[in-house]
Amino acid sequence: MSAGPHLLDHAPLFEGLEPDALAAIERAARVRSVDRGACFFHQGDPAEALHVLVSGAVKMTQVDAAGHQVVPRVIKRGDMFGCAPVLSRSVYPATADALVDSYAWIWDCATLQRLFDAHPALARNALRVVGARLNELQDRLLEVASIRVEQRLARTLLRLVRQAGKRVDEGVAIDMPLSRQDLAELCGTTLFSVSRTLSRWESEGLVIIGRHRVTIVDRHGVVTIAEDL
Repeated sequence: MSAGPHLLDHAPLFEGLEPDALAAIERAARVRSVDRGACFFHQGDPAEALHVLVSGAVKMTQVDAAGHQVVPRVIKRGDMFGCAPVLSRSVYPATADALVDSYAWIWDCATLQRLFDAHPALARNALRVVGARLNELQDRLLEVASIRVEQRLARTLLRLVRQAGKRVDEGVAIDMPLSRQDLAELCGTTLFSVSRTLSRWESEGLVIIGRHRVTIVDRHGVVTIAEDL
């Protein structure tokens, strides 16, 4: 199943690659479809493949030894996930849950190594994406340690708008089916805190809250909170 030139041209993993290289990489990919609510892989599973999301949305979830659950990232179309093989890790450090019906291109470890050898730019892109993810996680850890919950939630919403914002009549909707619990795990706080804050923001006209959907009505207002202006 082809994803078309748009994904090949704009996915960070494929940036700067020549058409012949892109065609070879696509031919080497397998396609895997996952229904909403199912998983591409679980935390602790053997790290057997690198994935690029072609359609849908995927929530990455980690659970620590004490049973605390966090959501380090939500994957959108064109994003790389299941990056453990790039780092030579033996298991996946997180679970990849499909938020909607989704499908991805995947390359097993042997195929991935062959493609990296044949197309060094692909390997460089993969390492660059992983490095950017690590920097983002460091920034978020600093946020959790140093800024108040309201700021963290505002910054989380703005990140999601950059990832999956969709212009609607009321403002900009986050075009992913995220629950309040998902938002709490994304910004490292409790469901109660997120619910209370969103309800207040809705009464102030900053956002509109729907079932598994947040629409930012006053983006400037949310930015003001995020930056503590």
